[in-house]
Amino acid sequence: MGYSSAADIPYAVVEERTFIHRVYGWMTGGLIVTALIALFTAATPALIKPITESRGLFFGLIIGELIVVMALSASIQRISPFAAGIGFVFYAVLNGLTLSIVFVAFELGSIYSAFFVTAGTFGAMSLYGYTTKRDLTSIGNLCGMALFGLILAMLASFIFPGLRGPGASLIINGLGVLIFVGLTAYDTQKIKAYHRLGRDGSDADKKAAIMGALRLYLDFINLFLFMLRLMGRRR
Repeated sequence: MGYSSAADIPYAVVEERTFIHRVYGWMTGGLIVTALIALFTAATPALIKPITESRGLFFGLIIGELIVVMALSASIQRISPFAAGIGFVFYAVLNGLTLSIVFVAFELGSIYSAFFVTAGTFGAMSLYGYTTKRDLTSIGNLCGMALFGLILAMLASFIFPGLRGPGASLIINGLGVLIFVGLTAYDTQKIKAYHRLGRDGSDADKKAAIMGALRLYLDFINLFLFMLRLMGRRR
């Protein structure tokens, strides 16, 4: 039985793999930046105290994150790959500041456990989304609609304290995990279509990789947060 050499792999496959490696490289880099900023902030009283004690500052950071994502998405066709990369890293830094409260609210062991479970789940679903021949568009649409409903439910529980409770929290976090499990597979499949044959290394290809990385980064972060709330122990 013979084995295929690298030269036997079609050029289109090589291009696609290069693009996907670039996407996951950016995503992993963003997660590392976020984790380091979160750890540093949580360990620095002068930084974590204002974030935990000032609701205005905390929500200001969240609004800043939304502005960065919307601005990056709206201007991606006009800006350079370098500017897109800076925008992505800046978003990862802001997210690290807001996620620093996780280290205050939850036990460290719970955070590590939730992270490893998230990483395994994300990896499995991303691999499925990349390799499956099934069209996941219907799953993506269903998860998108469910996410909209989940956001409304979370806003309602925030505004009306009577809607909060262990049962409601369990349902919301469980649904959140299921939604982002589905979105991880769908987004991975969709990101494969971002690449166009023959533009490997072009500015358009580099920016498409960054936007794909941002999409998967958001899936991972949200999956982690719902998983942490579902299985984590609070301090």
